[in-house]
Amino acid sequence: MIGAVPVVLVLAFALTALLYASVGFGGGSTYAALLALSGLDYRLLPPLVLACNIVVVAGSTVRFARAKVLPWRGAAFVTALAAPAAFLGGLTPIDRTTFLTLLGASLVLTGFAMLLPVSEGRAAEPRRAARVMPLIAAPLGYLAGLVGIGGGIFLAPLLHLARWREARAIAATASFFILVNSLFGLAGQLLKGGPDHFAAAIGGGLPLLVAVVVGGQVGSLLALRFLPGRWIRRLTALLVIAVGVRLLGGL
Repeated sequence: MIGAVPVVLVLAFALTALLYASVGFGGGSTYAALLALSGLDYRLLPPLVLACNIVVVAGSTVRFARAKVLPWRGAAFVTALAAPAAFLGGLTPIDRTTFLTLLGASLVLTGFAMLLPVSEGRAAEPRRAARVMPLIAAPLGYLAGLVGIGGGIFLAPLLHLARWREARAIAATASFFILVNSLFGLAGQLLKGGPDHFAAAIGGGLPLLVAVVVGGQVGSLLALRFLPGRWIRRLTALLVIAVGVRLLGGL
């Protein structure tokens, strides 16, 4: 069981959700790192983190769809390749050292991915790599299910580099990608750990789920009014890299 959740951890989850939601992501890798650093049993991390991902990006996906900026055909193709792999990742047994190593490395890569420049205007002519870029979705989906992250944080910068679509369409695709991968990964985690394991993770982490709901809504509605998106990305990236390095250094 998780037991009493420290207030500082609840606040950290709310802030993480605010920052990530403001730039179109779920924050799963950082939630996982915060829980790992807090000493929680690593086997309880993925179900809780994936659930947090879902509640953050579900709202973003709905807003993108209502704004008619979600490229359904392209997003469905990329996600269809990743979702079965996310399910398999959720089913895969993993030891603590491997889990924390993958998580720490994912955080560092996530931070550097967020530092890549993103064009906010209309996309230029797509590069040839854009045709094969969605094929990376399957390994990203597997990683998402294995360690409890959405994978969209890696997908989006690569799609930007390939000029796959314009910026808002890529953000919408990443949000949809995270949502579906997290659902499939969570299903795999449920089958692997059983209902008792799942209930311990979700029930004990209820305050954290509430925190990310609030933080995600505030982030998506208000954050960009006070700080340009590029600065939010940079600050978040530096925080993620620092946490990832600390996690790897503790192995």
